[in-house]
Amino acid sequence: MKIRTKLTIRYTAVTATVFLILMGMIWFLSENNRKNIFFRDLKKEGITKANLFLQNKVDAATMQSIYLNNSEFIDEVEVAVYDTDFNLLYHDAKEIDRVKETREMIDRIIREKSIEFFEGGYQVVGLLYPFNGRDYVITAAAFDGYGYAKVDALRNILLALWMIGLAILAVVGYFLSRGALSPVSNIVRKVEKITAFNLDERIPVTNGKDELDELATTFNHTLDRLEQSFDAQKMFVSNVSHELRTPMAALIGGLEVALLKERPVETYRKAIEEALSDADKVVKLSEGLLNLARASYQPEQIKMEEVRLDELLLDARELVLKANNSYKVTLIFDEEADDDAVITVSGNAYLLKTAFVNLMENNCKFSADRTSSVQISFYGEKSILRFSDSGIGIPEEDMEHLFTPFLRGSNRNYAVGNGIGMALVQKIVQLHKGNIRVHSYPGEGTVFVVELPHI
Repeated sequence: MKIRTKLTIRYTAVTATVFLILMGMIWFLSENNRKNIFFRDLKKEGITKANLFLQNKVDAATMQSIYLNNSEFIDEVEVAVYDTDFNLLYHDAKEIDRVKETREMIDRIIREKSIEFFEGGYQVVGLLYPFNGRDYVITAAAFDGYGYAKVDALRNILLALWMIGLAILAVVGYFLSRGALSPVSNIVRKVEKITAFNLDERIPVTNGKDELDELATTFNHTLDRLEQSFDAQKMFVSNVSHELRTPMAALIGGLEVALLKERPVETYRKAIEEALSDADKVVKLSEGLLNLARASYQPEQIKMEEVRLDELLLDARELVLKANNSYKVTLIFDEEADDDAVITVSGNAYLLKTAFVNLMENNCKFSADRTSSVQISFYGEKSILRFSDSGIGIPEEDMEHLFTPFLRGSNRNYAVGNGIGMALVQKIVQLHKGNIRVHSYPGEGTVFVVELPHI
C-alpha cells in the first residue's frame, strides 16, 4: 500500500473518529437534556392534577375521563395520589397502572422527598407534596414520544452528516496527501533517471526548510559521495593500469631482448637482475594497492586491539633495515612513560606497522644519509610520533598533492616509488581517528607528525 493511500485512510479514520465522538456527545447531551426537561414537566403535571383533585375543583370521574380520551391521541401523563399510609386517593387509570406503586416505593418517596426513574420506556417521578397541612405522595408517568422523536431525528441527521463528511474527508484527504507527497514522487522520478553515466545530476531543492528538502539534500550528498567514489575508482583503475604497464613492459621487453640471440652469461645475468627488479616493483605496487584497499575499509570491518606503539616502531624498524641494509632508523623516547597506556592505542597492528614502515622508508629515500629519526612522546590524550629526516624536502607546490594516490612530485627522480605510500599512511591514520601533519623545507628536511588517541 502506498504512503498516499495510508495517509488518506489514517487521516479519514482519525477525523471520522473525532467527529463520531463529538456527534455522540451532542446526542448524549441532547438526550440528557430531553430527559431532565421531561422529568421537570412530569412534576408540574403531577402537581397540577393533584391540586385539581385535592381542591375538589374537578371530580375524579371527570379527570379520569379526560385522561382516557386524551391518551388515545397524545402521550397523556398518568397521575396517582396516595396518602402517607399507602392509601390510594386518586388514579387516572387504575386498570392500566403503569407505575405499579408499592409500599416500599411510597416509603422511599417519603424518605427522599423526590425520586425519578424509568419504567420500561416511561419516565416516572414520585414526590412528597404538602397540602393543607398534610403530606401526600404523587406519582406521575408518561412516555415522551415527542422528545424521543426529536432525539431520534437528531441522531439520524448526525449519522447522515457523518457519512457525508466521511466521504468528503476521504476525497479531501486523498488530494491533500497527493499534494503533500508530490515532491516525493518528483524525487523518485528524478532518482530513477540517475545512473552511473550521469552521476552529476542532482535533485532540485526548493527552500531547504522542510523534511522533503532535507531528504533531497541527503540524496544529493549521497550522490556526491557516489560520484566521488566513481571518479576515484576510475582514476584508481587508470593509474593502476599505468603504473603496472611500465614495469611489466620493461620486464617483458628485457626478457624478449635477452632471447633474440645467444649472449654471454653475464648479459643473461644482467637481464635476469633487471627482470627481478621490475618484478619487485610489481610486487611492491600490488602490496601497496592491497594495503590501500584494506585502509579504505570501514572501522567496524577491521579488527582492533590494544597495541603498544614502541613495539610496533621496533618491528617496523626491523622490517625497513632488513629490506634496505643501507638505511638507518633511530628511535628516540622523549620521556619515560609512568603508565603504558599513554603509548598504547586501539588499532590494527598490521596497518599501523605498514604506515610506520612507509614513513621511515620515505625519510630514508629522500635524504642523503639514508636516515630516519623517529621520536615518540605523548601529550594529553594523544600519543605523538615524529618521523624526520635531513633530506631534500618537499617543494611547496607539491605539498597539496602529497597524499593524493599515484601523484608524485617534482622530486620523483630522486628515488623510485609508486605514489601510494603517503596516501596509504593518511588513510591508516584517519582510520585510527588520528591526524597527520607535514613540516618540510626544501634542502633542510621533512618532519611527519602523527597524532593517535591513546587508551
